[in-house]
Amino acid sequence: MTQYFSSDFKLGILGGGQLGKMLLYETRKYDIHTHVLDPSPEAPARLACNLFQQGDLMDYDTVLAFGRTVDLLTIEIEAVNILALEQLEKEGVSVYPSTATLKKIQSKAVQKEFYQQNNIPTAPFTVFQNKEELIAAVEKGQLTLPFVWKSATGGYDGKGVSVIRERESLQQIPDGVCVAEELVPFKNELAVIVARNAHGEVATYPVVEMEFHPDANQVEYVLCPARIPSAVSDKARAVARQVSETFSHVGLLAVELFQTREDEILVNEVAPRPHNSGHYSIEASFTNQFEQHLRAILGLPLGDTQSMVGGVMVNLVGEEGFSGPVHYENIADIMAMRGVTPHIYGKKMTRPFRKMGHVTIVSEDLEKARELAEQVKSRIRVISKEDA
Repeated sequence: MTQYFSSDFKLGILGGGQLGKMLLYETRKYDIHTHVLDPSPEAPARLACNLFQQGDLMDYDTVLAFGRTVDLLTIEIEAVNILALEQLEKEGVSVYPSTATLKKIQSKAVQKEFYQQNNIPTAPFTVFQNKEELIAAVEKGQLTLPFVWKSATGGYDGKGVSVIRERESLQQIPDGVCVAEELVPFKNELAVIVARNAHGEVATYPVVEMEFHPDANQVEYVLCPARIPSAVSDKARAVARQVSETFSHVGLLAVELFQTREDEILVNEVAPRPHNSGHYSIEASFTNQFEQHLRAILGLPLGDTQSMVGGVMVNLVGEEGFSGPVHYENIADIMAMRGVTPHIYGKKMTRPFRKMGHVTIVSEDLEKARELAEQVKSRIRVISKEDA
């Protein structure tokens, strides 16, 4: 077996944001040599890797040259140059998740069609090649309002997704390939992190429950375990495992799900990397999601996915009306609370709804943790220094 620890082995990470930074906590723990590529000179991961390179993740030559300096490549963002990764695979560089998996996931339109073709439960949908096609379908009565509009590419953190309730809203959406999805009445939005290594060993984390900010369409709270019946939890984990095995992915796969009013489980979308819905695991789980991702892509035994305590994660996002150098107001107050751990991502500039960090609250009693999370949310504010 390859020796990864305190050796000449080099792991490359495409993307140096907060996910890359938190993955590097684990590579440093195991003394794994790392190279990071990111377009921003201020990328949060720049300080914790062995070698940082600034560059465009979508540029073929940049990604190809970077990949040739490492033994194995992984990602912390899906927007990367697939053609360069395919060439690197041909040259013998291991790429996880593979380009075959990434091709199916990069486009939400391709992803939805993949679910349909493989009998994976998902909300009914139609793919449109452009805005004109979509509007024509509405005018002809082939598509009825309301529905969920999703851009096929480029969407993240609530961007690229809108609920279209009125015809006037159609003028606001950008042009391009998109998905019109039936608006599903659901009880809960859930997620399951699935780990799969190169040997086909699979492990699922407990189901988490996600509560969204009503305006920003971003996850505001993540609760683990989800407050759902065990039968629904078992079904969600089984569906997530089915998705993982059908994609044949290696690494982590975050599977976002809807629990319908009839307790059916529908797949919303996936992310082939560590994910916001798994951040609670840093404090609450036997094996956190970042260590698990490393274990999976290196072909090592997967760790225990069970929780030691109940966990709630609160996203720290920039307050509305504040832009500029960041200031975390009242952070000392929340640090005085039992079981509360803030994670600051290292982004120097804040803007409305930008993810700047998260806070984990752990407790043997999940309801107490949820109550404390509300106190944390109401107390800490992410504003700008000029307004502090």
